Amino acid sequence: MSEDGQRALEVSFADIEQAHDRLDDDTVVKPTPVERSTSLGGLVGGEVMLKMEHLQWTGSFKPRGAYNKISRDVSRGVSSFVAASAGNHAQGVALAASKCGAESTICMPETAPQAKVDATRSYGATVELVGKDFREAMAHAEQLVGASEASFVHAYDDPDIIAGQGTLGIEMFEACPTVDTVVVPIGGGGLISGVSTAIKHLSPETRVVGVQAAGAETIHESLQKGIPVPLDEVDTIADGIATGGVSQQTLDIIEQNVDEFVTVTDGEIATAILLLLERAKQVVEGAGAASVAAILSDDLDVTGETVMPLLCGGNLDMTMMRTLLVYALSDRKQLIRLQVRINDSPGTMAELSGIVGSHGANIHNVRHDRSVRDLTVGEAFLEFNIETAGEKQAASIVDEIEAAGYTVEDISQPQ
Repeated sequence: MSEDGQRALEVSFADIEQAHDRLDDDTVVKPTPVERSTSLGGLVGGEVMLKMEHLQWTGSFKPRGAYNKISRDVSRGVSSFVAASAGNHAQGVALAASKCGAESTICMPETAPQAKVDATRSYGATVELVGKDFREAMAHAEQLVGASEASFVHAYDDPDIIAGQGTLGIEMFEACPTVDTVVVPIGGGGLISGVSTAIKHLSPETRVVGVQAAGAETIHESLQKGIPVPLDEVDTIADGIATGGVSQQTLDIIEQNVDEFVTVTDGEIATAILLLLERAKQVVEGAGAASVAAILSDDLDVTGETVMPLLCGGNLDMTMMRTLLVYALSDRKQLIRLQVRINDSPGTMAELSGIVGSHGANIHNVRHDRSVRDLTVGEAFLEFNIETAGEKQAASIVDEIEAAGYTVEDISQPQ
């Protein structure tokens, strides 16, 4: 303990500076750009500077910490590494080990997306698919380490990993020394531990805000109790920050360096992904978009500030992208699903389709259902999936259908 009662931290700014010097090969880690978003700035009433780390090799920040650790261990004679991951960490370790001339074995759950498995192998790793979830993959990785001389590369609970991730903080400050607030996603805490250590050394007055997904939020109770309080289950689309808990090491750093915390819903994350796609022309995964979701939420005021959200990853699965786009567009009423009760007679569908078309909306498909229990003989439901210009047009369509004598219900999701 220090004189003020705080635990002595294992990672210093000097460690981050040394990691920064090691990461001088831009085929392993490249400096990523910071770009102003006038569109997002207009929405939040401040100046938004996006740190675009999703453009990093492997599509996330993970090679920074992985290379810092693996290169140090290789210099001590280690030649083989093991990690457990379902995605971004796997690719970071695979790339770093290959660049250092070392072997890597990555244990991934059998449910890992094939695209991520293929990408990890393409960076030179041996991939073992084990277990139905991350915990079973982790248990197998620990067995491999115990039966060999390989070094285990933890995703966040390692001083070398934290120091490597902290090099992002140096880049963020150098790109905008006058930044008022930086916003960083929290999964296991390695990223925000490194970034906050660098930022608070270089610019103590800069506010550091951590953001977690609601279905994986652990930081408030952990800080209250002073120890990591893990979740038994996590439920979020932001799989990159769905660790279900931080470590004692990262918790101690977070407690000393992070000023505020924001929790965002999956709906807010989905909306942020769509905004980044539309306004910034950037494809960002859920974990990376969480920082933008935070500045758009009512829980964080950045009015009049220069704020830098960290877009930490861009490995968005194409199936998930489709799901998120449908969700976000439904939330904005640009996709609506209307259930109309009709007397099942010729010409009814044509009449309703004409009403929709008269508003310039587009019908994607129609379902004709006569088998619902609440219907009387001769009645049916027509369910229209409609693309609209937004909430105002959607409301006008509903109003005109009702004015034509039909009972209509908006059964869109989300409600």
